Amino acid sequence: MATLLLSAVGTLIGGPLGGAIGGLIGRGVDSVVFGGGRRDGPRLKELAATTSSYGAALPRHFGRMRVAGSIIWATDLVEHSQTQGGKGGSVRTYSYTASFAVALASRPIAGIGRIWADGNLLRGTAGDLKSAGTLRIHTGTRDQAPDPLIAAREGADRCPAWRGLAYVVFEDLDLGDFFNRIPALTFEVIADEGGFGLQDIVGGVIADADAAVPLADFTGFSCEGPLADALQQLDPLVPIECDAGGARLTIARERLQAAPIALAGAAIAVGDDAFGGASGFARRRAAEPPAPAAILRYYDVARDYQPGLQRAAVRPGPGEPQTLELPAALGAPEARRLIEAAARKARWSRESVVWRSATLDPAIAPGTVVTVPGIAGRWRVTEWEWRESGVELTLARIVPGGADALPATPVDPGRYNPPADLAAPPTLLAAFELPWDGTGSGDTPATFAAASSPGASWSGAALYVDYGGGELHALGPSGRVRSILGTAEAALPPASPLLFDRTSTLSVQLVDPAMALSPASGRQLALGANRALVGAELIQFAGATPLGGGRWRLDRLLRGRGGTEAALAGHAAGERFVLLDDRPVALDPATVGTVPESLIVAVGRGDDTPVSTPIALAGIALRPLSPVHPRATLLADGALALGWTRRARGAWQWRDGVDAPLQEQAERYRITFGPDSAPLAAWTVTEPQLTLPPATLGTLAALLPGGALSVRQQGSHALSLPLHLAMIP
Repeated sequence: MATLLLSAVGTLIGGPLGGAIGGLIGRGVDSVVFGGGRRDGPRLKELAATTSSYGAALPRHFGRMRVAGSIIWATDLVEHSQTQGGKGGSVRTYSYTASFAVALASRPIAGIGRIWADGNLLRGTAGDLKSAGTLRIHTGTRDQAPDPLIAAREGADRCPAWRGLAYVVFEDLDLGDFFNRIPALTFEVIADEGGFGLQDIVGGVIADADAAVPLADFTGFSCEGPLADALQQLDPLVPIECDAGGARLTIARERLQAAPIALAGAAIAVGDDAFGGASGFARRRAAEPPAPAAILRYYDVARDYQPGLQRAAVRPGPGEPQTLELPAALGAPEARRLIEAAARKARWSRESVVWRSATLDPAIAPGTVVTVPGIAGRWRVTEWEWRESGVELTLARIVPGGADALPATPVDPGRYNPPADLAAPPTLLAAFELPWDGTGSGDTPATFAAASSPGASWSGAALYVDYGGGELHALGPSGRVRSILGTAEAALPPASPLLFDRTSTLSVQLVDPAMALSPASGRQLALGANRALVGAELIQFAGATPLGGGRWRLDRLLRGRGGTEAALAGHAAGERFVLLDDRPVALDPATVGTVPESLIVAVGRGDDTPVSTPIALAGIALRPLSPVHPRATLLADGALALGWTRRARGAWQWRDGVDAPLQEQAERYRITFGPDSAPLAAWTVTEPQLTLPPATLGTLAALLPGGALSVRQQGSHALSLPLHLAMIP
């Protein structure tokens, strides 16, 4: 069969040789067109990676296939550097992107589905890229325009449009997920939306051909070499006998028949080389091959086009069963049905008949189904030869009806763990400044961004600062690790910052139920564990109890940490909760600046619009702590002696029992009388005390009866929050 197949195709495309042979098709055509010896089609590939080989042939794809493609254009890697702030200074990070084009098919396609990079999904079913970058798809139409990036780089007069070639262009693809190299890519090519048949495969090479053979079991097929090789691969599985004796190539003539054609009686020949003697025919039965075709390798659709294997239920022979390599995308049941049918066809076609006919019937040609007088069954014409003694037909037995039924056994494609195809979730963002921790210089603000997301597939975001005018200034990437964010379900009640709060509890709903909090011991709390920002107050929690669904109850609290005791009584339901562990990202203070209207902005792949937030606790790192322990004593002469105790920035642990260092350039305090925003009187002192004489008290009482006296520490960069000292009667 393969011999005649190659001969027929060679006749159609052989030019003058095909015209000279005309309608006389025989065994000698093979040696003229293709030469002798065995021919093997291309073997099934294990999902090859994208290559860039000069002069490599591009395949034609039909239906839906997963293919590697070939890189046809690329730029050098582009290096990007960004600076991020940290406790010890700034850190410069580097990232790399690449732009390149990948050719996929030498015929137009309908589109592209999923894309795999190093085995993981780079583009999901919804068409979303899992890494930063831009993808453009060129389907290979006749009016295809050049790609704008390639045209800009190469010049409009030197950039081909590659019409008739389907290719994709990646622009600035982030290579951070692929070890800063172009990954091994495979593409789900959607070549035909409404299915395809053998006519699509043959018609693209031979214009005048009748090959309307349905391929209903096929999801996709790749033709990577000559058409004859593709037909040879399909021959054992689908009816594909070729007739090139007429004006056009006809494949599988049996589909044009309503019923088998009954052959006339055999013609007798008396020549020395005539077969059959007085009968005019010869019946033969070939020996069973030592390695029957019983295994089909294919691309399994249910396993993301990974190579699959199905076996036919055949009698085991002495040798290893033959494996048919088919570059087609199939389901496991369809592949099993094809190999079972192929095995039965091979077994029944061992029986053949050579029949001599004295009648030249144009309807009888390779592929025709006939019946033979005196011999039961249906037979298919595989070869014919015109000789002096008549037309000699070679007939192969067709599988009888009912003998091709599949056995009632389940078909298993094999276990497969597909890569997750998760949509890019939105970015959640909180920005804040933290009090100085006592290390390094206390003259630089410590601003952080806690970026997170409700989905585990979040891949980070780019961070920016907006000084209030809408212009974004880059701060660097957020990283892929999600900060633990949530919201307070109820307002946290007031409490003393000097005592362990054992009565208050805080219920928190985390943004992702998979996130978790942990309890901490007293020693761990002393070392800074379980710090969290709730609204504008810094707390620590020793108890963390899960309530289910991402809800947690926090208790045994330390309140007003880091000098945030002013926020103890200002809580509300729905406040942002941020766990202050090592996940928030330190921002470059030089870029963030000190503009009060500044916003921190994040842009992730799942964000339709940028996400922005103000900076909580802005200025707290440089602001001195408000004094504590107010004292007001009325002296015997009527004067009022005021006193207080200072605190120092960064001196959170009293290690040696001596006075904490000042941490400011000089010790100064500002005492005011009246409203803090518009005081009626003010004093500046250099020690934590002030005595107001009776005359001054009388003047103040006349200005504002019942007015308040407050004190602030005046630091190197700012004033502290006020401490109430006394009321003037």
